[in-house]
Amino acid sequence: MILSFDQVRAAAERLRGVAVHTPLVNNAELDRRLGARVFLKAENLQHIGAFKFRGAYNRLVQLDPESRTRGVVAFSSGNHAQGIAYAARLLGMQATIVMPSDAPAVKREGTQAQGAKIVAYDRLTESREEIAAEIAERIGATLVPAFDDIDVMAGQGSCGLELVEQARSQGVVPDYLLSPVGGGGLMSGVATAVKALLPECQVIGVEPQHYDDHVRSAAAGERVRIAPAVPTACDSLMATRPGELTWAVNSQLVDSFISVSEDEVGQAVSFAFRQLKLVVEPGGAVGLAALLSGRVKVPAGACVALILSGGNIDAASFEAYLKQFPSP
Repeated sequence: MILSFDQVRAAAERLRGVAVHTPLVNNAELDRRLGARVFLKAENLQHIGAFKFRGAYNRLVQLDPESRTRGVVAFSSGNHAQGIAYAARLLGMQATIVMPSDAPAVKREGTQAQGAKIVAYDRLTESREEIAAEIAERIGATLVPAFDDIDVMAGQGSCGLELVEQARSQGVVPDYLLSPVGGGGLMSGVATAVKALLPECQVIGVEPQHYDDHVRSAAAGERVRIAPAVPTACDSLMATRPGELTWAVNSQLVDSFISVSEDEVGQAVSFAFRQLKLVVEPGGAVGLAALLSGRVKVPAGACVALILSGGNIDAASFEAYLKQFPSP
């Protein structure tokens, strides 16, 4: 296997005392609606408001002193950008982030606040990969992909390791685990940890309806590239093809992939605020959307765990969701 459980455990040790040990929360209303016990890993409370800090720090902390002086380059619509920026700041490094010009303001501002240099690009006409690679080569910096990197994947997997340990400490064993899927970095790390510790647990990846490259890839038995004609509010899940490394893991360990609609995501964002008292961004709420909408049906009495992967949402967008979905 490309990614091992030992690598995830090593990443968790590097992150110990650095990353936030985010809570695993249970909600009586959610349990009542589903007839199951549901536990939510609140990664929206992680540093920079998303799980991405885990993988970013695990990658950067292993750079040698000379590489650190040259800095790092990344490309991201926001959460990986903020994760790299904050990790670089902690380690005394310079970070340059290639971000789409239409990235959410809250994510752009968060990246700048950590001292990173932002290079804007047009996601419709320019290649962020090419821009980032050119910058990295020109200044001799280390290029850190958002998901297709073993150390990044291992760092994200620490979230799954924590989840299982926290569940056990509460006397429960998840029968199902739901995680958002964009490029597959979080999913691959979490699946590696969960399947190593709980091999019978059903692992499910969830993505937006119009960015369902994992659903289609699973059906085809190979990586499929999509060309979405409809936008999504889930800006953190806009990958159009599974990563090469992440797919090698996820195609073996993830039991199924499903997609949810934009309205179902909006309903989940509203529910998280009104019932869980948590602010969750659209991409971070897809697992919750899958449960609330019935896209994933679980037996009565089952134990379900899911990851709320991020909470970076603009105030205007958040307000619009609450107005559109007043009674989740």
